[in-house]
Amino acid sequence: MSSHTDTSWTVAPEAVDSPVAAALWRSYYTEVSDRYYLLHEKRRTAPEELEREVAAEKGDDLRPPTGVLLVARHGGEPAGTAGVRLMGDMKGVSTAELKRVFVREDKRGMGGAALLLAAAEDAARALGAERIVLDTRLDLAEARALYARHGYEESEPLTERAYAECWYAKKLAPKAG
Repeated sequence: MSSHTDTSWTVAPEAVDSPVAAALWRSYYTEVSDRYYLLHEKRRTAPEELEREVAAEKGDDLRPPTGVLLVARHGGEPAGTAGVRLMGDMKGVSTAELKRVFVREDKRGMGGAALLLAAAEDAARALGAERIVLDTRLDLAEARALYARHGYEESEPLTERAYAECWYAKKLAPKAG
């Protein structure tokens, strides 16, 4: 798989058990968990809750040959992640799922999320997917806006998971030339 790059960003595959992946996922879980608890219970995530969530998701479904974890780096510094896993056929269409899309707060607004999405879509195509799907929460308005800007359309529920409140899908056009 080729690496996606611009003048200050790179996106490339990363091992799910690397220290870089662990640090970014801890940041991801801290942010999304705190946002949830602040909205619903007016408190931050308790340390034991965070540790439980981090331990529960090892990322094994993002390992080759049916998955990939991508890490975005800004100026060489780890700044974000996106995971893709092949789900197989859904309604006769080979489908991949987009997971754990995250850009560190101090690196947002610099184009990294768009680059991660493009790389994830390329990775899904490389896995043989014709469509990519995801679920997210209603309170993650920035993520929902990002997906809409990049051609993802709201869809029927595709998964049954705690916290999944809205679902998106995008048909993947074949990679140009």
